[in-house]
Amino acid sequence: MTVARRKQIDALRRRQSGEKAADHLQLMADELEAAAASTATLPDDRLGLLFACAHPAIARGVRAPLMLQTILGFDAAAIGSAFLLSPATMAQRLVRAKSKIREAGIPFHVPDRSELAERLDAVLEAIYAAFAEGWSDPLGTETRRRNLADQGIWLGRLIASLLPDEAEALGLLALMLYAQARRDARRDARGEYVPLAEQDPRAWDAGLIAEAEDLLGRASRLPGTGRYQLEAAVQSAHVVRRRTGSADWAAIARIYDALFTMTGSPVVAINRAVAIAETHGADAALAALDALAGDPRLDDYQPYWAARAGVLARVGDRDAADVAYERAIGLETDPAVRRFLERRRAALGD
Repeated sequence: MTVARRKQIDALRRRQSGEKAADHLQLMADELEAAAASTATLPDDRLGLLFACAHPAIARGVRAPLMLQTILGFDAAAIGSAFLLSPATMAQRLVRAKSKIREAGIPFHVPDRSELAERLDAVLEAIYAAFAEGWSDPLGTETRRRNLADQGIWLGRLIASLLPDEAEALGLLALMLYAQARRDARRDARGEYVPLAEQDPRAWDAGLIAEAEDLLGRASRLPGTGRYQLEAAVQSAHVVRRRTGSADWAAIARIYDALFTMTGSPVVAINRAVAIAETHGADAALAALDALAGDPRLDDYQPYWAARAGVLARVGDRDAADVAYERAIGLETDPAVRRFLERRRAALGD
């Protein structure tokens, strides 16, 4: 921007003559630079609006959904899916949040740098939800999702550069880079889905992995340990397969134990059960999944039924596995993943 302003000044100087005009232009340039230095808090308008939506007067649980709707253009159905809520419930929460903003006269302005850290959690949550929505469309064929993963990483880089001493900002960026590194490996040459355990590590992006490892190392040297650092650590334990031929499942299980204690998230609990299957056997994993059976948020959550089907198949309960696979297939919207689940279901007879 500084170079551009100086080029404009030079162009104007060539069109105007006399020292008086040049002095006047120089004064204008100095004023522009001073104004820019005093007002340019954030280098991206979307990032500034995200932090504005994280105003302390807005209920904590609706800040990230509000950002996804008002700034990133998500509809209530997509937001509800990201937060395991029905579209109607999420729509009601968003309406109430907007009413609160209107009635209380909450100002929507970009906060000072000193206020950024206290609003960081909600902003990181929204960025990760946007990234995940884009990452779940590996071929980039859906207009609504196209480029969301790249935009999420872009915003993550901005926050990491603005707040380099915030461990969770570094952790989130590392997590997104780990995931992005294996994005192309999730489909084979025919476009069929390839699960993480069956992916060829040589197809992963070594540059992105190296950057993620460095970010995670930097985060570990800062005070505080949060959700995104732990989730990135899980990905790092999977990346070990590039060197050893197998993921560090013992470490993965321990990290998921810590994550579940921290968050109580049913999604974390499902992933923890998968790790338990690798470390303590399918029976222990099935017990962990049975403990989630009464959670209504998982009734229509495809990964729960897919994980349950896989574990039931391992313990030899083919009938129950068949029912779980049927449920997972019915809930899946990605044709390639649906075909993968159908092949797994068909293999139950073997």
